[in-house]
Amino acid sequence: MRRAALSAAALAATLTASLTAGCTSRGHDDHRAPHHPRTPGASQAPSVSPTPGHTVVAPGSPLAVKIDNVPAARPQTGLDAADVIYAEQVEGGLSRLLAVYATRLPQTVGPVRSARESDLDLLRQFSRPALVFSGAQHKLLPLIDRAPLRAESPDKAPNAFYRDTDRAAPHNLYLHPSRLLPAAPGEKALTTGFRYGPAPAGGTPTTSRTVRYPAARFTFTWSADRNGWLVAMDGTPSVTTDGTRLAPTTVVVQYVKMHMSTYHDMLGNHTPYTETVGSGKAEVLRDGRSFAATWSRPAATDGTTFRAADGGPLNFADGQVWVVFAPAAS
Repeated sequence: MRRAALSAAALAATLTASLTAGCTSRGHDDHRAPHHPRTPGASQAPSVSPTPGHTVVAPGSPLAVKIDNVPAARPQTGLDAADVIYAEQVEGGLSRLLAVYATRLPQTVGPVRSARESDLDLLRQFSRPALVFSGAQHKLLPLIDRAPLRAESPDKAPNAFYRDTDRAAPHNLYLHPSRLLPAAPGEKALTTGFRYGPAPAGGTPTTSRTVRYPAARFTFTWSADRNGWLVAMDGTPSVTTDGTRLAPTTVVVQYVKMHMSTYHDMLGNHTPYTETVGSGKAEVLRDGRSFAATWSRPAATDGTTFRAADGGPLNFADGQVWVVFAPAAS
């Protein structure tokens, strides 16, 4: 009986580990990164030139980094420096982030995780962007190689990445952006289609807005003191590793079509494909108010335009923008 109990316990532990890996890991593609340990002062910008023999990102090209967003990956590093953060649903109803940097580069970004098929269409709005990721489902890698972007993974630029030994893999891979870009490309690299300026008339006073995925949720709470929307993920306030509370000035809930792609994780869970080309409804949060809106992106090479209920352009507030992709009603 004791032997049977031990066998049952071992089986339960194995199943738990497998489920955790299936929900939070992409298997081998997230473990291909080098295991360079964190060096003293690793949160400081490294005073080194780009990786020898490695072509840095072209001027005018933004840096887009896939960011892990399960609880084990938090707090993240460098999110407060991003110009735009896209939140998407992935396998198991969890979420992942894509942070885009153009006007300034953080000293360190991470944890870095694997790419998704939807990222390729989303990034076509930019001119030869750098997509930083830790790997991808093996059948997706050829599509990434053929996409009009610069794929930057630990395989191609190992010296730009390091492992933080204070965290467990695969939630401990970090990027030094200065080893890929000599400087921030500037505002002109943000060909998102967004307009910035005074808020339109109207809107509904709003103190808080929550967007739910099957196994994740984002809550944005207006803070007049911060002049932004305090972010909470899965009910926990979102801060960076240096203690900065995330508070974008504009939050967009963009309703999009989602369907299952042909790609899946190690347990067979299919990856949702998020359609960001097309048109639909949206909700824009700024200045403590919510504005009903529509969005339009006719082609993958176009940015996304947002219009208010009266058909006029809907300006965003100056500062960081979060775009949360939510499933459109059937």
